[in-house]
Amino acid sequence: MKATPSNRTTKAFERALAARPTEKCVLRLYVAGATDRSRKAILRARHLCETEFEGHYELEVIDVFQQPILARDGQIVATPTLVREFPKPVRRLIGNLTKTSGLFVGLDVAAKTSVRP
Repeated sequence: MKATPSNRTTKAFERALAARPTEKCVLRLYVAGATDRSRKAILRARHLCETEFEGHYELEVIDVFQQPILARDGQIVATPTLVREFPKPVRRLIGNLTKTSGLFVGLDVAAKTSVRP
């Protein structure tokens, strides 16, 4: 069967979609000191990033005691707070980050792995 121009165009479009780079997700995690709660929030955020964004992310951990100006500029009122800066719109999650299903909904991320409560 002979390929029509529309078939070639469709196949070229599908190849371009498959090859396009995925956008990087930019996250900031605000914690308060070197507490156990802060450590757990950091581990959970890193695990989320590794499993869901597969290397296409940037995670910045900010200690509000060491960098209070950044906390003020980010309008952080409680810790831990996870902020998705990019892609827009900005999303904020406040709390201990224990329920991963809530993380996916709050960050507007489609879960690739099984969600554990």
